[in-house]
Amino acid sequence: MKQMALDLGLAPAPSLNRFFAGSNQAALAHLHAQVNETWDTPRSTVPTYLWGEMGCGKTYVLRAVAEALREQGAPVGWLDASTRFPSAFNERWSAVILDEVQFYNPVQQAAAFNWFVNATSPATGARRWVLAAGDVPPSDLKLRDDLRTRLGWGEIYQLHLLSEAQRRDVLKDEAKRRGLVLTDDVMDYMLKRFSRDLGSLMQLLDHLDNFALRNKRGLTIPLLKDMLETE
Repeated sequence: MKQMALDLGLAPAPSLNRFFAGSNQAALAHLHAQVNETWDTPRSTVPTYLWGEMGCGKTYVLRAVAEALREQGAPVGWLDASTRFPSAFNERWSAVILDEVQFYNPVQQAAAFNWFVNATSPATGARRWVLAAGDVPPSDLKLRDDLRTRLGWGEIYQLHLLSEAQRRDVLKDEAKRRGLVLTDDVMDYMLKRFSRDLGSLMQLLDHLDNFALRNKRGLTIPLLKDMLETE
């Protein structure tokens, strides 16, 4: 059966605390340590690279890191494959975040290299952290050599997809947190007919929660069908 990916509007702000680690505990612990720096444990300026197949949560954790740093008053530079005209490096940035590097065109690769060099080897001022993500290990990226080798210089973590059982547990826990009951039949329907990556499923649950609240109904398959017909 063909799966559907839905554009359901704005999702809650990404948070590392809401990311279910599964077998990715080491990567998540590293990111928490970088974000939660203190005077006696300053943020490492060694670059970090995350890789894994689509749906493993790379973009989510990068956005969660960016959100956490901005909440601390630490602006970041963000570049992904949708950025048509990358800006020049900004000295105010506390970190540089590079997402979807496997898709970078020559202009984006040039910008990413420039940002990387300015962040890690600044002419003046302190070094900045670079956090990047792609779908393959750095050595397998089809990028210009100088950028590829730099992306592979520091900490490298593979992010693994959650199993179906883990995805079900996360959805049930999130529904419980919202005071909802997510039955197995509704979950089966969601997993069979929609994008199975956790980010999309959580966004679907958020939209379903709002629809159920407005209509004062429980989470059922008929409610889900009604939502798709009316939203």
